[in-house]
Amino acid sequence: MRTLTAILALSATPALAAGDKPFFSLANTDFVVTIGFLVFVGVLLKYKVPALIGKLLDNRAAQIKAELDEARSLRDEAKALLSSYEKKQKEVQEQSERIVASAKEEAMAAAEQAKADLKKSIARRVAAAEDQIASAEASAIREVRERAIAVAVAAAGDVLAKQMTAEGAAASIDAAIGQVEAKLH
Repeated sequence: MRTLTAILALSATPALAAGDKPFFSLANTDFVVTIGFLVFVGVLLKYKVPALIGKLLDNRAAQIKAELDEARSLRDEAKALLSSYEKKQKEVQEQSERIVASAKEEAMAAAEQAKADLKKSIARRVAAAEDQIASAEASAIREVRERAIAVAVAAAGDVLAKQMTAEGAAASIDAAIGQVEAKLH
C-alpha cells in the first residue's frame, strides 16, 4: 500500500500541471493514463510477474555460471593439452636432433669407410698394374733372349756352314751321336 501511495504521489505532480481540468476526472488524460498504469502494475504484481522475471533471471544467471564453469574447465583442459603438446614437441625436437646427429655420425663413418675402400682398391689396381708391367717386362726379356738365341744360332750356323768341310761335318755328327748315346745309357 505504501508503494501505491508513493507512486500516486509521484505521478500526481505532473498531472496537476494540466491546469484547468480536475485531476480526478475521466476527462483528464493524465489521470486515465495513471489509472491504466496502476492497473497494469497491479496485474503484473497479481500474476507474480516480478517473481517470474526474477526466477528467469536467476535461471539465466545459473546457466551463465554453468557456462563460465564449463569454459574454465575447457580452458584448464586446453592448457593441459597445450602443455602436453609442447612437451611432446620438445621430445620430438630432441629426438630429431638425435637422429640428425646419428645420421651425421653414420655419414662420417661411411665416408671414412669409402675412403679406406678406395685406398684398398687403388692399392689393388696399382699392384695389378705392377704385376702386368713385371709380366710384360719378363715376356719382353724372354722374347729378346729367344730372338738373340735364334739370331746367334743362325749366325753360328752360317759361320759353321762357311767354315765346315764335309769331313768336319761328318766328325761333328759322329761326336754328337756319341754324346747322345752316352747320355741315354
